[in-house]
Amino acid sequence: MIRRMFRRCGHAPGALTREDQTAVDEFRTHLAAIATLRTPEPWTPGRYQDVAVRVGPFIERAHTRPGDDHGPDIIAVALQHPDGQYMPYGECYRKLGWLRCETDKILGVWDPAYAPLTHAAAGLDLPADVGMEPAHYAIYVEARKPDGKSYTLLRLGPYTQARHASQDAALLTASLEGRETTAVPGYRVSARPAPFDVSGHQLFTEPYEADILALLAGVVEGVSA
Repeated sequence: MIRRMFRRCGHAPGALTREDQTAVDEFRTHLAAIATLRTPEPWTPGRYQDVAVRVGPFIERAHTRPGDDHGPDIIAVALQHPDGQYMPYGECYRKLGWLRCETDKILGVWDPAYAPLTHAAAGLDLPADVGMEPAHYAIYVEARKPDGKSYTLLRLGPYTQARHASQDAALLTASLEGRETTAVPGYRVSARPAPFDVSGHQLFTEPYEADILALLAGVVEGVSA
């Protein structure tokens, strides 16, 4: 019987090349991610924690915030790069803006172990269709003191498209130009778009049938009187 012994050239028997070790490490990392999926840390609505969300066959990191939430079933989320929102590649995730996410797509609190299961780990951008509709938006006109104390003068919403909210916010900002710090004495007044908070819907004014500049003038006059 002829015995043949196969050895890797230039390496001791049983030694792994650098490429082999990389492959082994990646495999172990995937195993750790799958193991974490089996016992996710439960997510509690109302807590400001990043969560793990299913997007097709992938798992993505998502930042949550109250808003556009019809009861416990929907919440507004923004998908992020697994390494955080300040990563250069993160621009590919943030371009989708805030989305309406069904809470049954949330696996639990985000864990860095999930990173190998993301689009980014596969070298992919997020798809155009992530299975979530854009969140409804609103405009908040706020008066803020230098020490950070603030209150809301006017809430407009819901907007069915983010660009409409941005356009109206720009219009309100332009109307305040030169008097941001004098319209309400002691405060700086500004307008900003943000996700619509359904739970406080009674506090909002429907924007599509209203003269928003007249509304702003009215609340400013009422506060200053």
